[in-house]
Amino acid sequence: MTAVTVEGGKPTASPEIFGHPRGLVVLAGTELWDRISFHGMQALLVLYMVGQLFLPGHIERIVGFADFRAAIEEVTGPLSVQALASQVFGLYAGLVYLTPVIGGWLGDRWFGRKAMVTLGALLMTAGHFCMAFDQSFLLAMLFLILGAGALRGNLIPQVGELYRRDDDRRDVAFQLYYSMINLGAFIAPVFTGALAQAYSWHFGFGFAGVGMLVGLTVYLAGQSWVIPVDPRRVERLAKAPLTAEDRHRVIALLGLLPVAMLFWIAQSQVWNTYNLWVRDHIQLGIGSFTVPVPWLQALDGLAPFICLPPMLAFWRWQAARGQEPGEFLKAAIGCFIFAAGTMLLAVAGFAADAAGRSSLLWAVAFHLTSNLGWLYFTPTMVAIFTRSAPAQVSATLVGVNMLATFFGSLICGRIGGLYESLTPFRFWSLHAAIVAAGGVIFLTIGWRFAGAYGLKDRAPARP
Repeated sequence: MTAVTVEGGKPTASPEIFGHPRGLVVLAGTELWDRISFHGMQALLVLYMVGQLFLPGHIERIVGFADFRAAIEEVTGPLSVQALASQVFGLYAGLVYLTPVIGGWLGDRWFGRKAMVTLGALLMTAGHFCMAFDQSFLLAMLFLILGAGALRGNLIPQVGELYRRDDDRRDVAFQLYYSMINLGAFIAPVFTGALAQAYSWHFGFGFAGVGMLVGLTVYLAGQSWVIPVDPRRVERLAKAPLTAEDRHRVIALLGLLPVAMLFWIAQSQVWNTYNLWVRDHIQLGIGSFTVPVPWLQALDGLAPFICLPPMLAFWRWQAARGQEPGEFLKAAIGCFIFAAGTMLLAVAGFAADAAGRSSLLWAVAFHLTSNLGWLYFTPTMVAIFTRSAPAQVSATLVGVNMLATFFGSLICGRIGGLYESLTPFRFWSLHAAIVAAGGVIFLTIGWRFAGAYGLKDRAPARP
C-alpha cells in the first residue's frame, strides 16, 4: 500500500523504502540518537550519584541541593545516600515520561511538531553538558526533563501520521521504530560505561550530549520526508471538537494507565537499583577484565534484537492458524513473562559463591526473558493508544500513555529505598508480584474494557 500525501491540492505517492514511508527511517534515526542520549545518562546516573556526586566533597557544591533534599525528605523522612539516589532517579525518570503530555499538547495546539522536537533536542544537549559540573546538576536535570517532554511528545505521533488509520503497517512500523529505541539502549551503555570507567563520569555524559546533537541533525535533514498522509486533514482534525464517542475513547485509554503502571514499576527498577544489585551481587570479572556495570544495561538493548525475529515468526505461525492473541492478551502475556524474568533476579542469590556473587549468566538470562515480555507489552500499548486516540488529541494521548511510566518511576524510586533493608530475594520477588498483578488485570478485564469502549482487541497484522 502506497502512502498518499497532498501537494498543491493534488494527491501524490510518497516515496517508500522496504514498503514503508521514508519518513519512518528519519523518525527512527532521530529516536535512535535520542535513546543513545537518554540511555547513556540512565546507565550512569545512579552509580554516579552513589559513587561520587552525593558523597562529602561533592554534594555540598550542588547549587540548591540542600533545599531540594529537604523537600524530598519532608515527604519520605531521612534518606541514606543510596535511598536518596534511588528517589532522585525515580523523580528524574518519572518526569521524563510526564512532560511529553505537556509537550504533545503544545505541539498539537500551538507550536507544531518540528519546532518542539528541535527545542527538545537543544535542551537535552544543554542538559548533558551541564552534567560536567557538580554545581549545575539540578539545572542539568531540569533541561533534560523539559527537553524530553518537547521531543518525545512530538516525535512518536509523527510515526502514526505517516500512515492512514486503517493501514495495517502501523503496528509493524512501531515494532521497527522501537527496535531503534533498543539499538540506542544497547549502544549507549557500552560507550558511556567504557568512557566513565576509563576516564571519568563526565566523559560518559558528554558522549550522550553529542549523540543528541546528531539526532537533531538527522531530524532536520530529513524533514521533506516527515509529512503526514494528509497534512490538511491532520490540521483540520486538530481544530475539531471531540465527539461523544471520542470522549469515551479518551476515558477508556485513561482507564488503562493504572494497570500499565504496574508493569512500569518493575521495569523502572531495572534502570534504578538494578545497577547497584549488579555491582553488589554479580561476578563481573572475566579473567583479568572487569565488566563495567553499565554494560549490563546494554543487554536491555541487545536482547530485543535477539528476541524479536523468533517472536514475529511465532506470531505469524499463530496468525496463520487464527490463534494470534489480541492486543490486551499480548499485554497480559508481556507482564507474566517480565515477572518470570524478575524472579530470576530473586533466586540468583541461591547460586551465589562464597563471596556472595552469582554468575553473570543470571543477569544475561534476566535480560533475555524480561525483554521478551517488554516486546509483548510496550509496542502493544503504544499501538492501542495511537490506533484508538481521537486524531485531535493524538499527540497528547501518546504523552498520556507515558504517565504510566511516570507514576511507575516515582513508585519504583520509593521502593528502591528498600534495597538496603530487604534481602535480594524479597526485593525482586516484590517487583515480580507487582508486574504479575498487572498481567492478571489485563487478562481478566481487557476484553470487557475493549468491547465497552470500542477499542480493538485484535491481533495486529504481521508483515
